[in-house]
Amino acid sequence: MSRIGIKPIKLPEGVNLELSEIEMIVSGPKGKISVALPHGIKVTQKDNILSVTRLSESKIYRSLHGTVRSLIQNAVTGVFEGFEKKLELIGIGYRGALEGNKLVLQLGYTHPVEFVIPENIAVKVEKNIITVTGHDKHKIGQFASEIRAARKPEPYKGKGVRYVGELVRMKQGKAVKGAGA
Repeated sequence: MSRIGIKPIKLPEGVNLELSEIEMIVSGPKGKISVALPHGIKVTQKDNILSVTRLSESKIYRSLHGTVRSLIQNAVTGVFEGFEKKLELIGIGYRGALEGNKLVLQLGYTHPVEFVIPENIAVKVEKNIITVTGHDKHKIGQFASEIRAARKPEPYKGKGVRYVGELVRMKQGKAVKGAGA
């Protein structure tokens, strides 16, 4: 039995649900998210509690049970509270700015790196911290990952774009040649 899949999902006040055989649409104050329901996984609603069950004990349905439940929970949390990812720019001259619908980063290249901000995502830049917020956890994570990929943190000086709180293992660098000889 899936430990995650059997947990009930509580719907907060203000979150509406449209349930069909193949799709579930969750809408709330922050937006609207659609979750696809695979064949063999059933979602039932009693009052403000959702339950996810599987119709068979085969391996494919056991593996999908917890996954679908987590996707539904992320959709409910996203439309009610929203999600946020923070990235920090570390390095001399590394900075970011918003220009209309674009995020423009100076990352030590000869040219600025530009990202078009997807719809339903808000980006805020304060000093060297970039905050990405929205209601779809997948889109936020994908956009933050693309920003980080523009200049990954390097292991010798630690310069680059990293998530706030991310630990980058530092290397020692070159040892002094002939020291003590």
